[in-house]
Amino acid sequence: MFFVLAALVVSVIALVVRFARSAGEERQQLKWFAAAAVLVVATLIVAFPWSSTVTNVLLNLAILCLWVAVAIAVLKYRLYDIDIVISKTVQYGSLAVFITAVYAALVAGIGTLAGNRRSPLLAALAAAVVAVAFQPVRQWAGRLASRVVYGRRATPYQVLSAFARRIGGTYSSQEVLPQMAQTVAAGTGAEQVVVWLRVDDQLRPEASSDGSPPASPLPVDGHQLPRLPDSDTGVPVVHQGELLGAISVQMPKDEPLRPAGQQLVADVASQAGLVLSNVGLVEDLRASRQRLVAAQDEERRRLERNLHDGAQQDLVALALKAQLADVTVDEDPAQAKHILGELKADAAGALENLRDLARGIYPPLLADLGLAAALGAQASKSPLPVTLQADGIGRFPQQTEAAVYFCCLEALQNIAKYAHATRARICLQRQNGTLRFTVSDDGAGYDTSHTPLGSGQRNMADRLAALGGRLEVRSAPGRGTTIAGHLPVPCRTPAGTGS
Repeated sequence: MFFVLAALVVSVIALVVRFARSAGEERQQLKWFAAAAVLVVATLIVAFPWSSTVTNVLLNLAILCLWVAVAIAVLKYRLYDIDIVISKTVQYGSLAVFITAVYAALVAGIGTLAGNRRSPLLAALAAAVVAVAFQPVRQWAGRLASRVVYGRRATPYQVLSAFARRIGGTYSSQEVLPQMAQTVAAGTGAEQVVVWLRVDDQLRPEASSDGSPPASPLPVDGHQLPRLPDSDTGVPVVHQGELLGAISVQMPKDEPLRPAGQQLVADVASQAGLVLSNVGLVEDLRASRQRLVAAQDEERRRLERNLHDGAQQDLVALALKAQLADVTVDEDPAQAKHILGELKADAAGALENLRDLARGIYPPLLADLGLAAALGAQASKSPLPVTLQADGIGRFPQQTEAAVYFCCLEALQNIAKYAHATRARICLQRQNGTLRFTVSDDGAGYDTSHTPLGSGQRNMADRLAALGGRLEVRSAPGRGTTIAGHLPVPCRTPAGTGS
């Protein structure tokens, strides 16, 4: 008996040490069990030298408390992770009780009243009742087992099934992301679930399970998930190696996220990759359209300002001078001749302003001679030396040439304003049905991983994306910057045509 008692004391000491070193969910699991185990050992120490009826009753009560504590730890905090065992036990136990109750009621009860407890008819009737009611009772028993194991929340399988069902035909962020947040909250019992969506170089909180105001966007460095605020767990949503978003879970203070809940969030995140990819494409398309509309509006306002401040003022001045020449032609022919000379010079200046304005809309040189000639003319006007390499590229459709031309002009303007470069280079190449252009400089460069695309670069990317192309920006501090664009092109267009 002494060795048994010593073994119990050592076991309790080990349990208390483990409890002292534990944290989070493990501490909650061991709290009830450790308390009851200490109570049992204390009762044994008291009952060992003074064995009596009272001490035996106390010992039995202590052991009963131990089993109650184990039950609380198992059911409330998932001790030993036996959710599936408990669920199946409750489910099949309920079915066994139902079948026993049917046979007891029909065969034993009615048979006793009829005086024939071994009647084959009653046995067949009981079997028929069990067969008809088995499926509804099994479903009810499954729901009861889920309620016992998971409480009022759904099972992980139900969460994943509901998630797959509800997002099957939905790709709007206003519908998919709130559904995702509510689904995860229903399966984990979380206090708050936030779904984050990556847009450009930011991680934005797009939906939350409780409808709380969204937090501030977080910067994203590459494909590493930043630390999400006010969350116990943050799981990235990745598709084909690209970070598309994240799911953050905040649990109640007295209930940590269990391993089953962590696995559920990870499973939802793995299924959500393709969905967030589609949502991200829709959001990018919507944002691109908004930027294109804003750029078109700004371009119209620029043309209006140029027409008002430039061409209109030139024409007003010409009209005034023509009236002055008409008044002075009889009285002072020499003065009138001088005014007519000024009119000639002013008319030439007004014509040049109109030509410059027209070049900004669509350069005549680009329409007549193509990309190489138009970019060569612009390169000659650049404040820094620009080398152009465009040997034998030929002609392309008008939209393609315009997109490449204005992208190269935007890149040259950025170099002149911000790059602190001494020279630049434009290279045009046509390979395997793709028109590729690069605009590079030897300037200061910058860290592209921490600097988002500027408005000019974003406009370039939108221009190319509208034609099925893409933009790449490569730069590093002290190594200059290279802007590269790729556009799919049809079969070679004969030289001399701009269609």
